[in-house]
Amino acid sequence: MDYTATQKPNMRLRNSSVDGSEGSQLFEDTSGAGYRNQQAGPQAAGFPGESILSDPMSNLAMAYGSSLASQGREMVDKNLDRFIPISKLKYYFAVDTVYVGKKLGLLVFPYMHENWEVSYQQDTPVAPRFDVNAPDLYIPAMGFITYVLVAGLALGTQNRFSPELLGVQASSALVWLIMEVLAVLLSLYLVTVNTDLTTIDLLAFSGYKYVGMIVGVVAGLLFGRPAYYLSLLWCCAAIFVFMIRTLRLKLLSEAAAEGRLVRGARNQLRMYLTMSIAAAQPIFMYWLTYHLIR
Repeated sequence: MDYTATQKPNMRLRNSSVDGSEGSQLFEDTSGAGYRNQQAGPQAAGFPGESILSDPMSNLAMAYGSSLASQGREMVDKNLDRFIPISKLKYYFAVDTVYVGKKLGLLVFPYMHENWEVSYQQDTPVAPRFDVNAPDLYIPAMGFITYVLVAGLALGTQNRFSPELLGVQASSALVWLIMEVLAVLLSLYLVTVNTDLTTIDLLAFSGYKYVGMIVGVVAGLLFGRPAYYLSLLWCCAAIFVFMIRTLRLKLLSEAAAEGRLVRGARNQLRMYLTMSIAAAQPIFMYWLTYHLIR
């Protein structure tokens, strides 16, 4: 009995000490420490990128990266201008409504036009909107798109329209155009003609035939097959005359451009080449449109 009595107070004292320690931990005042942390937090941490921006190595890396980006942009612009001369393409699209109207009239009726020389200003040809003789890419591009649309209309009136057939029509016209330009370039190289004609000039001259093709197909759709043949024959003769009078100033010698007799084997080759390019236009016009009229 005495042993148990003497042990119980010790147990109570041990429990009381444990309870006191737990109570002191549970109810410890931490508001002062939290307030100090809140005051010291913004000063110690700052914003996340402050340490990065203040690092000299990071600033050097950012400057090096910006210089690499600028060099890469310059390299891309230089190589892009080498393969796709964007600055030159702007010249071929510098047209207005007056120029387009005069050019279309010249393509359909070139017989009364006298001056076929391209105007220059300080050894640079003037923009097409100031000279009807200057080549452009606006009319060929719009002519190609309009030709594809008219071809789709013609196929639709014959119950033969399909997206695949229209795609074949557009791709075949584009392939024939590219082959024509490549053949002319190869011929100029073989004949060794020194001319200021560029690939874009040849593309523009070869694309003018779409105007006559559109006129022929529309006439055939409205008035039948005889109207197609008559209108296409007129447009073929017009484009032949247009190409002869335009290219002779580019391919033939100065003596031929002034109207004197062409002499010499090289000049005769140039004359034959000019005639061949002009004669190829009616062939392509008929080949790309005859199956659209039935």
